[in-house]
Amino acid sequence: MNTEALSQNIWRGVILIIATALLISLQDVTFKLFSGNMSLWQVFALRGILALPLLMFLARTRGQLLRVLTEAYSGWALVRTLCMTCAFVSYYAALPFISLSTAGAGIYLAPIFVAVLSAFVIGERVHRWGWLGVVLGFVGVIVLLRPGSDAFTSFALIPVASAVFYALAIIVTRTRCEGVSAEALALSFNASLMMAGFLGSIILLVWAPTGGIFEEFPFLFGSWSSVELSDWAVLLGLAGFAAMIGVMLAKAYQSAPPATIATFEYSYIVFVAIWDIVFFGVAPTAMSVAGIAMIIGAGVLVMRR
Repeated sequence: MNTEALSQNIWRGVILIIATALLISLQDVTFKLFSGNMSLWQVFALRGILALPLLMFLARTRGQLLRVLTEAYSGWALVRTLCMTCAFVSYYAALPFISLSTAGAGIYLAPIFVAVLSAFVIGERVHRWGWLGVVLGFVGVIVLLRPGSDAFTSFALIPVASAVFYALAIIVTRTRCEGVSAEALALSFNASLMMAGFLGSIILLVWAPTGGIFEEFPFLFGSWSSVELSDWAVLLGLAGFAAMIGVMLAKAYQSAPPATIATFEYSYIVFVAIWDIVFFGVAPTAMSVAGIAMIIGAGVLVMRR
């Protein structure tokens, strides 16, 4: 490939990943705004019902439906899906209780955990800049979350746990799912989120929590509510986000080196900081900005070659 074509591919990848980060941020804003209408489990279940046909339609238009369905339920694809499901269920469970900026910074610790897991689980060499990034990232978390202060909330730790699961999914993808199509992985993941929604709903139906826990955390422990036409419109929008993000994310990483694309994926944190101000009137503090900057810098160092 000539230099001009390579440059065009990199620009296409960068534009795609920034657009994808914007869509993800809008999706997360929708989740946070919508959290007062339905429980997390109801949203996952109903969104999945709408998203799966969209993903299957996309696979069929490319003549890959049978291949996608077969690959989606292969062994390692399911392991990856389990890790991704744990990551995103925990991440969205935390959104009503913390700012989008804090949640985004937490889950974008994933590259740092990938570096650690790469060194100790799959034996990949981590360069000295990478280890510096690991240290800087954890310092950034302490600055951002400020454990022990009045500003600290235990909900802020949930996106950090999400980052661990997400990093495990990345490791499995890198080592075991290289030959699996992006469409199959997206289908498997969305089907798993839908099943998690139904399973969580059934558990709550049997358990039927009452009293303070139900009133304090209805997004996590509430029962299903009636679905109005406007609610279906929001759910359809979330399903569209899921399908578009899956396709655009895959295309971005297919267009340019992963380290380059992953660096620009941090634009998500910029977008959610803006949405925090616009939609929720929450401006990040100086300490939060410093912690987020450290985490972004750490991620860039980890991915540096």
